[in-house]
Amino acid sequence: MMYRLYREQQLNCNIETAWKFFSSPHNLSEITPESMNFVVLSTLRDQPIFKGMEINYTVSPLLGIPMKWMTIISQVEHYKSFTDFQKEGPYKYWNHFHEFIPNENGVLIKDTVDYELPMGILGKIAHQLFVKDKLKSIFDFRYKVLNDLFNNKHN
Repeated sequence: MMYRLYREQQLNCNIETAWKFFSSPHNLSEITPESMNFVVLSTLRDQPIFKGMEINYTVSPLLGIPMKWMTIISQVEHYKSFTDFQKEGPYKYWNHFHEFIPNENGVLIKDTVDYELPMGILGKIAHQLFVKDKLKSIFDFRYKVLNDLFNNKHN
């Protein structure tokens, strides 16, 4: 069964700042809870994101057990959107569309994650028991970190 997680957040910054932050894989660990043990394994220079870019990670989403995860950037429209698609990892399907919409208050970011779990009925049960809540908590954490980084600047 396919599921969707949708979030949006207003950031008090310009499009260049938002794009630079989100399009760098090195910033992913900053917006992921420490308990996930999220580590970017790819040795990526600070190069602009591009279609076909592959990023390798390890992540421990369950019981501290590390899992390999590889995403590929399947779509990029600079300063507007990009999509990371799971090539290998814990999901049967994972497609994360990131959208950036400049406005009078800065940039509205939108995340649409379409995902499916493996193992048929067991995956559906796992989704109800813990996966749905785990993803929600990860994106709640991310919201708080981004709010602190971009909206609560103390000068």
